[in-house]
Amino acid sequence: MLSAWLRVIRIRFLLSSVIAVSVGLAISWWQINQIDFLHAILTFGGVLALHASVDLLNDYWDFKRGIDLQTQRTKISGGTGVLPEGLLEPSQVYKAGILSLVIGSLIGSYFIIIDGVIIAILLAFAVLSIYFYSTKIVDSGLAEFFVAVKGTVIVLGTYFIQSSQITSTSIMGGIVIGVLSSLVLFITSFPDHDADKAKGRRTLVILFGKKKATNVYWIFPTICYAVIGIGITLGIFPTFCLIVFLTLPILVKSGKILKHSFDDIQKLLPIMNSTLLYSRLTGLLFVLGFIFSGFYKLPQ
Repeated sequence: MLSAWLRVIRIRFLLSSVIAVSVGLAISWWQINQIDFLHAILTFGGVLALHASVDLLNDYWDFKRGIDLQTQRTKISGGTGVLPEGLLEPSQVYKAGILSLVIGSLIGSYFIIIDGVIIAILLAFAVLSIYFYSTKIVDSGLAEFFVAVKGTVIVLGTYFIQSSQITSTSIMGGIVIGVLSSLVLFITSFPDHDADKAKGRRTLVILFGKKKATNVYWIFPTICYAVIGIGITLGIFPTFCLIVFLTLPILVKSGKILKHSFDDIQKLLPIMNSTLLYSRLTGLLFVLGFIFSGFYKLPQ
């Protein structure tokens, strides 16, 4: 039973939210050289609860709509398989998704009380978009955009909780993390193309077609590197953030293989894995860029 719950929550994908919160904290460390650890822990708890909610509700709705029954499941695409295999009841997963949403909202409400209207706006966006993600948002072709905005909101909210400010660094840092997460969603939608299309979903891969979507793949990292390059040039990001370019070879290799393997699920699997690795490593290096720079700024 525990293993089934861990599967349906998609533990490995929660790392994207861990990285997003960490970026907000790292920016705070770099800019004001302090972190409120109690608030940091609560932020991690609230964000992870909200992330678990969207994954649980996504599994529920994909099963109810019959999408999971038509996809060829892999380790990182095609759903978790928990509901089609009968390991949990759909009602259990739905209730767990709502409970996670409530827990995340309650933690967010605490920050509304102490931090005010900005957190209220961010939380309202999160709750509404999470609940409607697997139906209205995905069906309207906005899934990748939502994930990019979600990452941005997490970084913004985390930084605001720590500093009571919204700065260009937190906005641009959030865009980097959001787009990296969106890239993962984009690549994992290739093998689900036929099932998603048959059930009325509109991912970018469906909108462009799989062949043209192989060129769209490069847009995501281009945005990330452009934002980071501009940020460093303008002093919005520390120079240490250049270490994110160390992951560029992983990206280039994956993109080149995708060009000729977009219609073969067996060849897509290593591309999805390497893209996931690229996204996570780049995010972690981004965090380290701020942390190292924060230590460098400390008075000796």
